[in-house]
Amino acid sequence: MLILLPPSEGKTPAAPGPAVEWESLSFPELNPSRAKVLEALGTVSAHEDALALLGVGASLREDVERNTRLHAEPAAPAHQVYSGVLYDALGYDSMTPTQRGKATETILVVSALWGAIGFGDHVPAYRLSMGTALPDVGRLASYWKPQLGAALAGRAEGELVVDCRSSTYAAAWTPPAQQTVAVNVFSESNGKRTVVSHFAKHTRGELARHLLTRRGKAPATPGQLLKAAREVWPSELVDGTARKPHALNIILKG
Repeated sequence: MLILLPPSEGKTPAAPGPAVEWESLSFPELNPSRAKVLEALGTVSAHEDALALLGVGASLREDVERNTRLHAEPAAPAHQVYSGVLYDALGYDSMTPTQRGKATETILVVSALWGAIGFGDHVPAYRLSMGTALPDVGRLASYWKPQLGAALAGRAEGELVVDCRSSTYAAAWTPPAQQTVAVNVFSESNGKRTVVSHFAKHTRGELARHLLTRRGKAPATPGQLLKAAREVWPSELVDGTARKPHALNIILKG
């Protein structure tokens, strides 16, 4: 099983310590591309209109300033740097050592800056969205898509891919449809079903935690994933096609 997560919008800066060691990152073949994005991000972040160019507000000025010195900023494991609703629900810190090891082996974070990293990879806190366009790079989802396709093909081979990414990050890599299940979350009240946003992040984090902490073998097929999800939530599986992944619809009762 392979669980794909988006990064959090907010990130927790690492405590003082060593900067990122590029060769220690997962998928080191992506390092030249990562370096290009980092350089472009540093240039944009130093611009007087950096906040507007990156599409963020004045409250994030410190985060944007940090983008100009990421080569030297202290790094920490991705599971410490990424925070927010999904990661709070995942609750890595409250897992047992065995469960944490499983999380590190199973989770990949698709990132606008790094392309894709493992959950234990050490990175600095940064501010960049996959929907951003950078000079000499372009739209980041388009930039990363062919490169992630090549780099992640081997990692995904033979695995059930549980895709908990938002649509913005899903655009950066399309795993093989027949072995991928996209996770959707709906609220249902009085027979009416609506898409939810905040609770979708929370529920995807809870699902990832459940899959990593439940007893028994990890699901290896879409049907087994549905069975595991139904241990906690009313759920349904929509079969995919040759090009469209399966969909696991989790229903939150209103």
